[in-house]
Amino acid sequence: MMDLSTNYLGLKLRTPLVVSASPLSRDIESICRLEDAGASAVVLYSLFEEQLRQEEAELEFRLAQSTDTSAESLTFFPEPSEFQTGPEGYLEHIRKAKASVRIPIIASLNGATMGGWTKFAKQIEHAGADAIECNIYSLPADPAISGADVEKTYIEILSAVKSTVRIPVAVKLSPFFSSMANIAQQFDQAGADGLVLFNRFYQPDVDLEELAIRPNVLLSTGQSLRLPLTWVGILYGRVKASLAATSGVHHAEDVIKLLMVGASATMMCSALMRNGVNHLRHVERELQEWMEAHEYESVQQMQGSMSQIKCADPSAFERAQYMRAVKGMHHVQVLSWH
Repeated sequence: MMDLSTNYLGLKLRTPLVVSASPLSRDIESICRLEDAGASAVVLYSLFEEQLRQEEAELEFRLAQSTDTSAESLTFFPEPSEFQTGPEGYLEHIRKAKASVRIPIIASLNGATMGGWTKFAKQIEHAGADAIECNIYSLPADPAISGADVEKTYIEILSAVKSTVRIPVAVKLSPFFSSMANIAQQFDQAGADGLVLFNRFYQPDVDLEELAIRPNVLLSTGQSLRLPLTWVGILYGRVKASLAATSGVHHAEDVIKLLMVGASATMMCSALMRNGVNHLRHVERELQEWMEAHEYESVQQMQGSMSQIKCADPSAFERAQYMRAVKGMHHVQVLSWH
């Protein structure tokens, strides 16, 4: 019998098909549908550092008020029971998800600075999450902050979370480090159980009618696959951490390529938001059909078979690949002139 199982963060998953952090996990019914469609694990939508800081600040402000503070001023801050919609609500969501499905539930903490918010990871663990994904989303805009400073903060955030929990911790990385292999190694040495490649940065747009800066969220395309495919292939066998690929995973062939370069998990979001959660069934079926046609008995047999350390031409992942691509583009351009 064909074995589609994989090991990610020390968790045995039925298949490599994992749903990445997104609005798809905002209600329990949706999580149940994802499980029914074939998701082997779900990364919950992110809880943001700012949400935790805001709740703490509001609570401190409220507790600091004297007994003769006017009732009107107190209405600016929520009653204690209303705090359930923030961090407490996230913990309850974890509990309900764990009670409703059998697949692993991975919580997502999104932050960019050092601080007490990382201690919330312990509460996430107590709520029943199987693992935590640290989504470190930061765009260093201060020219006084060096690349080394950024890396140091990232490692400190990981270390702070790891020191509070026993469940596995993955780090979702940006692709903009000057030495990706080095920072991956640093995370590995700091105890990261997994690396998720890559975080997509959402650049703002300009509204020409309102003359205002607006958020601009674009779903990924198949072209986005190339970046995680390159770095998963380079890092496989060089770090102990599990490697997950996200962004650009739309079809079974994308999953197969990523497995072959060394991914343990392939994370999907945009394809499911475009095509519906039942798209998972289609991808799994095509994965099975391809493996059967090419006589693969297991996902494990495929994993890393085309990574850099096992590739007959390791330079194909680096400068030689760039040179060939440029030469190929020149050939196409010359043909277009005729």
